[in-house]
Amino acid sequence: MVDEGLKRTFAADVVRLRRAGLRPVVVHGGGPQISALLDRLGLEVRFAAGLRVTTPEVMDVARMVLTGRVQRELVGALNRHGPLAVGLTGEDAHTMTAVRRPAWVDGEPVDIGLVGDVVEVNPDAVRALLEQGRVPVVSPVARGRDGEVYNVNADLAAAALAGALGAAKLVMLTDVAGLYADWPHGGEVIGRLTAGELEKLLPDLTSGMLPKMEGCLRALRAGVRSAHVLDGRVPHAVLRGLFATGNRGAGTTVVPDGAGPGG
Repeated sequence: MVDEGLKRTFAADVVRLRRAGLRPVVVHGGGPQISALLDRLGLEVRFAAGLRVTTPEVMDVARMVLTGRVQRELVGALNRHGPLAVGLTGEDAHTMTAVRRPAWVDGEPVDIGLVGDVVEVNPDAVRALLEQGRVPVVSPVARGRDGEVYNVNADLAAAALAGALGAAKLVMLTDVAGLYADWPHGGEVIGRLTAGELEKLLPDLTSGMLPKMEGCLRALRAGVRSAHVLDGRVPHAVLRGLFATGNRGAGTTVVPDGAGPGG
């Protein structure tokens, strides 16, 4: 989403899916843009357990960047193809409710601030937009029952929303080719694995891939039929990944336990 060409091809893919009769929902992040603005403002950029440490000052910046910049850019890219996209956040209509997320590093608890974990989803507003033929574009900001506003990892927000919507597929774009068997030492991309196999791998995953694969697992446990982790650096990654024959170039697909070869 920081490359204008890739942003345009992503928007074109989403529009093609919509015009083919599917009902895509976009949940976006904004990590690089948030880090860039924090750096310009002289605020510290820190991560722990794969998540951004979010002080109240960082939360203000994250909220502004996600809803005021990244979301607007994506809505604009989609709407170049027609009046399709509508932006909202997890705060709107109580779409997502979060609690403060605990985190551990090397077995020790760490304070990561206003980072939320979604505990409740009300998908009515998203469903209403889908029924109108729109493409919802959702920023991963959620309000807690305690009145705080939380920064939610976009992968985990997408997984929670996918489960609540009863989505057929969860698709995640990242900056690697998929889940590697022996990262960071190389090895092949794992083309396909089951939820049970993924659960066994989670404790040993690197921090950058951990939220994505945790999101895949959560989505499948909530009833989503398949989850796909695709290389977003490839033009038209969404279409290539969803409709590629075989595993080549199709990233990593996670299916429920007991799914057949084509599941």
